Amino acid sequence: MSKKKSKYYVVWAGFHPGIYDNWVECEKQIKGFSGAKYKSFKTLEEASLAFDKGPDHDWNLSFQIQHLPESEKPIINSIAVDAACSGNPGVMEYRGVFTETGTELFRKKFPEGTNNIGEFLAIAHALAWQKQKRLQLVIYSDSLLALSWIKSGAARTKLIPSEKNQTTFEVLKRAEKWLASNPIEVPLLKWNTEKWGQIPADFGRK
Repeated sequence: MSKKKSKYYVVWAGFHPGIYDNWVECEKQIKGFSGAKYKSFKTLEEASLAFDKGPDHDWNLSFQIQHLPESEKPIINSIAVDAACSGNPGVMEYRGVFTETGTELFRKKFPEGTNNIGEFLAIAHALAWQKQKRLQLVIYSDSLLALSWIKSGAARTKLIPSEKNQTTFEVLKRAEKWLASNPIEVPLLKWNTEKWGQIPADFGRK
């Protein structure tokens, strides 16, 4: 009996758009491709439907929650954030999206950081972005540690400052300063990955 695939990767924008059954092949299509769009799905059926419909709707979320009672579903009129790090520390990036559609709101990349720093900065960015836009949407993160750092107003990272991560620490200081002078006025909630699947802002590299 063949082993069931645990992930399928949809590449909408890459060197060769299509559906791939492993991350190694998917990465070849998007690494170095400007504006790459891709996402992972649990089944080939989900991946096929998502590929046909395009990248502007978060099909992964739709599949995960469609059978749940309303009381157990996430608040879809919200913002979801996530971070990714190539190594820890390593090249770090984070982004925020509208939970319902997966539409990207912001994305930042740094030469060096950690996943926890990225998660912290993503939440802080979402808070500042909302205040600038005069919105008050729930913000979801799948990192309890980052949520606790935000609520304490400081990133308690063990990363040692260096020339390579200078920009990261400069942005961290700005984020902490912003949190010190701006009260948190929106709910910050933990994304229930087990029940809802990967957070819509997920980079699809797990």
